[in-house]
Amino acid sequence: MTSSSPSAHDSQLRIAALLLAAGEGSRLGSHPKALLHRDGKTLLELFSSAIQGFSPVECIVVTGFHAQLIESEIAKMNTSLTHPMKIIRNGSPEEGQPSSVRLGLESLRTNFDVLLVALSDQPEVGAKEIQELLDEYAKREDGQEIILPMVDGRRGNPVLFSYQAVLDVLAQPGMVCRDYMDTHHDKVRAMHTSNQAFVMDVDTPEDIQRHKLKRFSF
Repeated sequence: MTSSSPSAHDSQLRIAALLLAAGEGSRLGSHPKALLHRDGKTLLELFSSAIQGFSPVECIVVTGFHAQLIESEIAKMNTSLTHPMKIIRNGSPEEGQPSSVRLGLESLRTNFDVLLVALSDQPEVGAKEIQELLDEYAKREDGQEIILPMVDGRRGNPVLFSYQAVLDVLAQPGMVCRDYMDTHHDKVRAMHTSNQAFVMDVDTPEDIQRHKLKRFSF
């Protein structure tokens, strides 16, 4: 994994994506959120469709709880994807999201300029939101390596990290993205937006109804 941080004027950024799909979905009765679906497409498919348009150089999905179900779905999807998704399984998902983030970062193998770190339970995040982050990245000032969406004072997702920021995180054993942002405020560029998609996720049965989703049939 060798590259350098791009200039703010680069228009063809090499994008890598890290999708976190290792959660148990305990508040949904232990249901894989990535396999919730709308209009016949799972959230996994919706994210994949959104990121494909940016020709990602690498797309990693970290699985954990419900690994076999999600990995089976990815295997089916990969047969028709121009940019296939690579599966990395977290053997200790009970250790929480930070363990999946660290594992995902350590698994990156290709050259990239920016890394999109995304959650698998954000049904309203699509190509428009990814482009919004990339547009903000192009405006960043010297020293700013991370684009963090902020909606009405709330931190959102996905978050965009420069290659250099990823290197800095990996250089510190046990460090993960959230802790890095909390200790390196000067490297974070807040993207203030009214787009609620960045702060909408699915945690409860009420959220499923709100986003007009359906449960995956096993």
